[in-house]
Amino acid sequence: MVSAVSARRAVFFLSAVIVLILDQVTKALAIQSLSDGSNPKILGDALKLILVYNDSAAFSLGVGQTWILALIAIGAVLALLWYGPKAKSSIWSLIYGFVLGGASGNLVDRLTREPGFLNGHVVDFLQIPWNFPIFNLADSFLVIGVSLAIIQILRGDEVGGKHAK
Repeated sequence: MVSAVSARRAVFFLSAVIVLILDQVTKALAIQSLSDGSNPKILGDALKLILVYNDSAAFSLGVGQTWILALIAIGAVLALLWYGPKAKSSIWSLIYGFVLGGASGNLVDRLTREPGFLNGHVVDFLQIPWNFPIFNLADSFLVIGVSLAIIQILRGDEVGGKHAK
């Protein structure tokens, strides 16, 4: 019989690994399929695929400061590896897993891609209308995780899953 703690830890680690794998596989496919400059439309104008290499954070914050962003991501990943397995509910295990997977996906790029270690550019390839920045699956899961965390907190849940008194 699996304990509740073991089940929550499995949710945390499995969700993080799945997000990381999906992110890296889709980035590899984007590089392979879009390097020729093609920009196919998916779902009409609602979603286009455009390959870009990003040396900043969201909304072009920190342009040229990739090494600082990499160090911040390393700190976030280490904190999530510490706190994630201690989540007190399955939803918080999933939240921590989504955020860890997303942060790890972009960190892998910053550590392994050109122009080099700690300065690698993140592969982005998804574009939606309204002049929204181009993003990737790691970014999407970061947003989903943070959004779920906000919802949980607004519902009276403390960070990590212990209900507020």
